Amino acid sequence: MRKKIFRWTVRIVVSLFLFSIFQVVLLKFVPVYYTPLMVWNNASQLFSGEKVVCKHRWVPLGEISKSLPLAVVASEDNLFLDHSGFDFDQIEKAMNEAEKGKRQRGASTISQQTAKNVFLWSGRSYIRKGLEVYYTFLIELIWGKERIMEVYLNSIEMGQNIYGAEAVAQAHFNKPAKRLTAGESALIAATLPNPIRFNSAKPSRYIQMRQKKILDLMNKVNPVDFDKEKTEKKTPPKKSKKK
Repeated sequence: MRKKIFRWTVRIVVSLFLFSIFQVVLLKFVPVYYTPLMVWNNASQLFSGEKVVCKHRWVPLGEISKSLPLAVVASEDNLFLDHSGFDFDQIEKAMNEAEKGKRQRGASTISQQTAKNVFLWSGRSYIRKGLEVYYTFLIELIWGKERIMEVYLNSIEMGQNIYGAEAVAQAHFNKPAKRLTAGESALIAATLPNPIRFNSAKPSRYIQMRQKKILDLMNKVNPVDFDKEKTEKKTPPKKSKKK
């Protein structure tokens, strides 16, 4: 009996591992049209008798204003192009502040947020956090930064029943995501910590202040140029000549 239980446990673990690899490889090429958060919110609307609403339209990264990736990097994760999925300095700061009893701060990178949005459920638990780490490692390895940013900007919640750059651009600014200005992109990024409470179409004084800070940071951080990143990876460093 113990041997049977062990064999079945091994089979289940191996099957789940292979399924996770299949998921990540598939979504490297296939648009993410629906996420667990969308499912959860729509199910809640259905069971509470509300109208089921989900504003979302997938668009390629090339059809999103270049100012929006820059704005979210400046606001959410300014080391996005440099880290391997985790910002350990921010994690350490968050842990130190938690130990001192200060208000808990977010330390999740764009990669971690993408892994959570696409593959996992909402809520906090050690199991979900462990899976988030695992999926973050996989998407960094298999997808790369450009695809992570593309999925992030298409899947993240950006307003009440609004998901992704195209949907928020149309709903809040009456234009496609490709035509978002730097100011509008900064407004969207400013609301991301709590897009249900804050509205980029009707920014409060607090959001306007955050917008100014983000615009200032956008002028200081390096441009989010994925073509340059690819070129640098393909071009080997030149060997120095010995004198």
